[in-house]
Amino acid sequence: MTVGRDESGEDIREPAGRTRGGDSDWLKGAWITAVHGVFYRPEGITGEPEAIEFVLSGGESVLLTCASDWTLRITPGSWPELPAWCVPAGQWQFSPLTSLPVPPYGGAWTVTGTEELRDGKGEAREVVIRCEDGDFVVVAGDTMSIRFVRP
Repeated sequence: MTVGRDESGEDIREPAGRTRGGDSDWLKGAWITAVHGVFYRPEGITGEPEAIEFVLSGGESVLLTCASDWTLRITPGSWPELPAWCVPAGQWQFSPLTSLPVPPYGGAWTVTGTEELRDGKGEAREVVIRCEDGDFVVVAGDTMSIRFVRP
């Protein structure tokens, strides 16, 4: 992975060692072995997650979060550790997303491409992670929403 920091000191590493360019195929060929939500425990895990972490084979992960303006942030994850912004850590937890199917045969979804859908200002609002068996659609809002759409 490429490591860097922007002027605010925020981590700006690119996920999965790939460059995120205009066509956003930065995950193509990756194997997603698990998808977990990051939940604030005092609120319970019945609602939508505050972030979504895609765990990739080989131990890397990609974290999708929403900013206060409902834009989508895509950064390297820290699986199996919680993101640094989960403070105090004891009040946050990972949880599998029960609305998603289990990984297909072989235990992983193979990514065939990705697409970032942007608003009028060029900010990412939605990401579609295309896999051989269907697509993960992740949308930023007050919290994160995710669905799996079969072809």
